[in-house]
Amino acid sequence: MSLKLIIMIIFFVIAPVIILYLETQFSIMKKVGAVLICYAIGLILGNIDILPDGADKYQNLITNLTIPIALPLILFSMDVKKWFKMAGSAMTSLAIGLFTVVVMIFAGYYIFNGSIDEIWKVAGMLVGIYTGGTPNLAAMKTALEVDQELYIMTHTYELSLGALYLVFILSIGQRVFLTILPPFKSPDNSIANSGQVNPEEDFDDYSEIFKKSTLLPLLGAFGLSLVIVGVSYALSMLLPESFSTAAIILFITTFGIAFSFVPKIKQIKKTFQTGMYIILIFCLVVSSMADLTKLVNISFSLFWYVGLAMFGSHILHVFIAKFFKIDADTVIISGSALICSPPFVPVIAAALKNKEIILTGLTVGIAGYAVGNYLGVMIAFILK
Repeated sequence: MSLKLIIMIIFFVIAPVIILYLETQFSIMKKVGAVLICYAIGLILGNIDILPDGADKYQNLITNLTIPIALPLILFSMDVKKWFKMAGSAMTSLAIGLFTVVVMIFAGYYIFNGSIDEIWKVAGMLVGIYTGGTPNLAAMKTALEVDQELYIMTHTYELSLGALYLVFILSIGQRVFLTILPPFKSPDNSIANSGQVNPEEDFDDYSEIFKKSTLLPLLGAFGLSLVIVGVSYALSMLLPESFSTAAIILFITTFGIAFSFVPKIKQIKKTFQTGMYIILIFCLVVSSMADLTKLVNISFSLFWYVGLAMFGSHILHVFIAKFFKIDADTVIISGSALICSPPFVPVIAAALKNKEIILTGLTVGIAGYAVGNYLGVMIAFILK
């Protein structure tokens, strides 16, 4: 391996650390988000002819390894038992949110079939991202063996439309929803109001990750993640080759959820953050592989398909929620958790001036992490 290739790999590993640090120093970077920044840097690197010869081999290796390793670390932090302690409206809103996403994915498939290449893979990715955000989207990319350019353009459209969605939700969204849905009424939930839940720390706080008391157990969790990947790969070899890649992701998801029930594993701090850091490496590397000159060949129908999945599902969610008499804040936080992923929950809850819905949003979002991979693979292969 040449020195230039070594420097490239070191950059891919170190750059997300620098970005995460700068997020703590500059509020504008935190608002933009580390994922989007990594994609932007990667696209620039990949299109200014600066990467060394032979880079594609190592880029492919990194993208193939990062998602399988990151998924268990993210899932270890789940609290599955807490799902069943949620208020009925929150669980109903989760079910409605998943249902509306699937409905719009199917509708878009039949509207745009023939104008989008490998649309069944796009459908699987959209199910992934609108149930679990970037980790599930990246998992679908791996499971369905999606072309790099198609993946980048799908995510680019999603990020662009997602920015518009957030502007709406953070500004006038609550007022608009209140014209259709009832206002939030506090259930006087002792867990939500106890001050014991600190999602800002849980999801965005990378501090003290290198403390000995945190780092050593975290290395153990990382090792367990590697074991899960190895076992999942071995099990996938028992299945038909056409399904083996998808099976790896599903096995990894299942093992990750299973180990979240083990107290000693679940109590390890910063597993979610470590998983998201690895996701950032993936975002940086996969975007550096995109050739922007080829992206113009992808049908603009893809843009409308992404928009239908995002906005169509949320609009349908509102009208079904009205029938079930679910309040506006619960619908907003549930839909936003699925569309934008759990790290955005505290931001949206703050905009709604309602801290009591934070736990609802986190539970819905983490549930999406868990079911999204199963749902995405299943729907993709049904449509195929």
